[in-house]
Amino acid sequence: MNDSTPENDIARIAFVGGYEPRLCGIATFTTDLCEAVAAAVPETMCIACAVNDRTEGYKYPSRVRLEMLEKDIDSYRRAADFLNFNNVDVLCIQHEFGIYGGSAGRHLLALLKEVRIPVVTTLHTVLTDPNPAQRSVMEELVRRSDRLVVMAQKGKEILLETYGVAPAKIDVIPHGIPDVKLASSESFKARFGLEGRKVLLTFGLLGPGKGIEHAISALPEIVKQHPEVMYVVLGATHPHLVAREGESYRLSLERLTEELGLKDHVIFYNRFVSPGDLGEFIGATDIYLTPYLGEAQITSGTLAQVFGAGKVVVSTPYWHASELLKDGRGALVPFRDPQAIASAVCTYLDDPGLMERTRATAHEAGREMIWKSVAG
Repeated sequence: MNDSTPENDIARIAFVGGYEPRLCGIATFTTDLCEAVAAAVPETMCIACAVNDRTEGYKYPSRVRLEMLEKDIDSYRRAADFLNFNNVDVLCIQHEFGIYGGSAGRHLLALLKEVRIPVVTTLHTVLTDPNPAQRSVMEELVRRSDRLVVMAQKGKEILLETYGVAPAKIDVIPHGIPDVKLASSESFKARFGLEGRKVLLTFGLLGPGKGIEHAISALPEIVKQHPEVMYVVLGATHPHLVAREGESYRLSLERLTEELGLKDHVIFYNRFVSPGDLGEFIGATDIYLTPYLGEAQITSGTLAQVFGAGKVVVSTPYWHASELLKDGRGALVPFRDPQAIASAVCTYLDDPGLMERTRATAHEAGREMIWKSVAG
């Protein structure tokens, strides 16, 4: 885990968070991180403690040794007993307020109060203006963690300025990504019937905060200049959103597409794709769009993966994108501004040389983010 620590001093590492096949970004990240660490230090036993958002749980792989039920605080205490009894050497927590039970995810603290293990906590959200419940949880989480990991410099700044964390306690480690070669998109497009098209892509679990309506609203101007453009919106609606509101957001996007006369230029793939299929879609992409609506996103796994694959990215300036796309490594556009999206996309499509230079720059920068480097 650390170059200064002999590998054989750490015999067991436990990872706490969501875990695949649960459909959420934290589950994907926890799974990828656990597997990457297991590959990097094969002499170390890596196990997972999965947080369930439903009573029936999931059909987990053998790596998952224990399950906690999100809203059952006693299951967090039982998890602490399990981890102590099994002599785990390091506990690696994936923290996001929404995946743990109690006010602002307070149930997680029941586990942390009981464990007698060094704790490394990865913070997937760091708030500049937390409400009282969120601040209380974060401050205790900070106290009970031996190390804090954030995936962007902005996260470190917030921890220093808002929560008074000691600088030596914070590590900035990039979001891990698969290692893929820089390749032409043309060789992938035939697999989706997209030969001859310029492919724009947005992927991930759908929800109103994604701002996809602004990307769709940008398309008439883009298509006017580049009628070969196809916008692919890939991903299932977030399960929690479906439970609350059904498919209202997706349906609103489909209505907007029809109203703007864009049915021949937008494809909705309503499914959660496997890593292999996702790699194929990314391979076929020319420009990736992340038109998110607010700046307070400290990390985006989807952005990291596409950037590291050497794709051109046009994004709103949420915190992670602002850091990753600086110095000509992509284009940043204002929030809720379809005209700016259209202008940035057309700038790239009008200049293939600029696209290739941007792709090469992004891919080179992404080599520092591959899982082998991040987990080693």
